[in-house]
Amino acid sequence: MAPALVEEYITRSSHPLSAFYHKIVAGERITREDAVTIYESDDLLAIGILADTARVLRTPPEVRDYVYWVHNFHINPTNICEAHCKFCSFKKGPGSPFAYVMSVDDVIKQVNDYPMKDQLSEFHIVSGLYKEQGLAYYRDLFKALKQHFPKVHIKGLTAVELDYLSKLEGIPVEETLAVLKEAGLGSLPGGGAEVFAERVRELVCVDKIPASEWLRIHGLAHQMGMQSNATLLAGLGETPEERIDHILAIREQQDKTGGFMTFIPLNCYYDNNAIDAKNALTGVENLKNFAISRILLDNVPHIKSFWIHIGEKISQVSLSFGVDDIDGTVVQEKIAHAAGTEASEAMTQAELVNMIRKAGKIPVERDTVYNIIRVYDEQLV
Repeated sequence: MAPALVEEYITRSSHPLSAFYHKIVAGERITREDAVTIYESDDLLAIGILADTARVLRTPPEVRDYVYWVHNFHINPTNICEAHCKFCSFKKGPGSPFAYVMSVDDVIKQVNDYPMKDQLSEFHIVSGLYKEQGLAYYRDLFKALKQHFPKVHIKGLTAVELDYLSKLEGIPVEETLAVLKEAGLGSLPGGGAEVFAERVRELVCVDKIPASEWLRIHGLAHQMGMQSNATLLAGLGETPEERIDHILAIREQQDKTGGFMTFIPLNCYYDNNAIDAKNALTGVENLKNFAISRILLDNVPHIKSFWIHIGEKISQVSLSFGVDDIDGTVVQEKIAHAAGTEASEAMTQAELVNMIRKAGKIPVERDTVYNIIRVYDEQLV
């Protein structure tokens, strides 16, 4: 929508969301009560305008039309896990015929078999909680990856995994982080946050670390000079208010330690797990999650629509709802696919560029920490 039409549409005094538009333009922080009112609105166009206005005003003019992606490779060393998360379809028991465990050499071979390995800039590593793969395994894995692929950033292990490894070793999380950082760990992914609401966690992931510990571990990583991401897994039976409170907890932690690069609203799937599919989000709700995230998180630089979780089409639309990142090539995603996502397991550079261009944006290849590798103008594929 043209700027003049935006002004005419949402700034008129009769529009119920006009006050929030003026707050965003003035740089005022949006409150919980504001966010609830916005979320409850049926005016999806106005919500998109609010989110995109927030994105534009918080972004330097020269990069306002940029949408970022990364050439990344997902690594899941095992699907054996001791946790009992009801939404997980990836987990297998050690006796399952579908269980697998990868050695360090297996992982290196898997990457070497990827035809475009020389173009990679990120390893995204998350796994199961498996006592046979303790701290020494990940230390050795990170060292080996750095030896073989020294230019590739390691974004690895959720706060849940870091807590598990620390308890296996009987050491503080700080020490675990220090060991892994020395081995090559560069940043943390945002997984394991799920929904922070204690009511929901008691129903779907009672043995997972509480929200306070997840936030503390990310804060420790920030204080050690590492950046991280944060997620929200929606569709577990949480209320819109609980989603908003989750986002606000991220904002509060960011005020303290400042290391979150991007926030990623995710979408639950229901194949092969114990979550009732009646909790499934609509496309409208997913778009509201992106918009509210951008509106509330005035201190987190980026909002990501992970196309594998959300789907290519909603991810495209989300670029008008405050989103400026769609993740990347991924190469081999197993966790969401085990639960039923219909998205492909990988996307090529050309497909990513085309997807972004068709949304009217400029595709930009980045590294994990948002250093720009390449800006794709109309001539570049």
